[in-house]
Amino acid sequence: MPTPAETRAAPRGKRVLLAAPRGYCAGVDRAVVTVEQALDLYGPPVYVRKEIVHNKHVVDTLRRRGAVFVDETDEVPHGATVIFSAHGVAPIVHDEAAARSLKTIDATCPLVTKVHREAVRFAKDDFDILLIGHEGHEEVVGTSGEAPEHITIVDGPTSVAAVTVRDPEKVVWLSQTTLSVDETLETVARLRERFPALQDPPSDDICYATQNRQLAVKQMARETDLMIVVGSRNSSNSVRLVEVALEHGAGAGYLVDYAAEIDPAWLDGVTTVGVTSGASVPEILVRDVLDYLAERGYHDVQAVVAAQETLLFSLPTELRRDIKAASGVEAVEMSHGGTRGRSTVD
Repeated sequence: MPTPAETRAAPRGKRVLLAAPRGYCAGVDRAVVTVEQALDLYGPPVYVRKEIVHNKHVVDTLRRRGAVFVDETDEVPHGATVIFSAHGVAPIVHDEAAARSLKTIDATCPLVTKVHREAVRFAKDDFDILLIGHEGHEEVVGTSGEAPEHITIVDGPTSVAAVTVRDPEKVVWLSQTTLSVDETLETVARLRERFPALQDPPSDDICYATQNRQLAVKQMARETDLMIVVGSRNSSNSVRLVEVALEHGAGAGYLVDYAAEIDPAWLDGVTTVGVTSGASVPEILVRDVLDYLAERGYHDVQAVVAAQETLLFSLPTELRRDIKAASGVEAVEMSHGGTRGRSTVD
């Protein structure tokens, strides 16, 4: 009987390792369904501030249905309906919407809202808040807007040396929800070297879905000659998946929006392809990649299951109220997977 090492060394045919969980998380599913149901209920156009989620296919699909994506609130006609994206907005955006008499539907992911509330709480107690995240990312902009006088953005480990605080005994760190777990821990460790009294958030800020998708990739990476991550380039969590794959032993890694973006040359000499997708990617795009690979001999698809996800988020209160008023039926709660052609997951 072969030893485990001999089994690993044995020649394999072409195969695909398919990550689970992958794709839509509960917050993304909630946000996308919010726009879909708002279009059904109110009719187009429905305005959305920023991209509802960071995925080209999703945004283009909703645009064809009548969603109008704008960069700023003042682009929305007076009195119209506007949906705030899953990434969250600063309080000033709510004020701007009220000044224009806009009907607002807040599709901010509840896990992002949790970070906003933590920021407000620590600012009230006069802490310096070190927000670990990517400068300019919509989620970081929204969280910073909750307490701009108290928040300093720390964009990774290399930014730690430049951080200054008023009182080293009253410092806390928070984070963007879609970061690399390993890089965030490294950033926190460096901050704690400078500020030993640094406090942790009350609970983990990095989203469960981000962590689970990274865990699956870590488990796959060493056996993977090529990792294909389906996701858009402005999706922080999708970009992180490529980085995690390379850091943990994948031979190569690429980010694609669609199967058509795969370069056939990537497959030269490749036996094992890993496939996963970011938290804002519908399952149909992953299936297209699997079909592409099958056409090139990668018929053996093996699931790599890192976690089970069962989290449920209800639709925004404003939308549920209007659906109930229109139909007399309470709006259904949405979950993050297994529905609407998506994977059982992100």
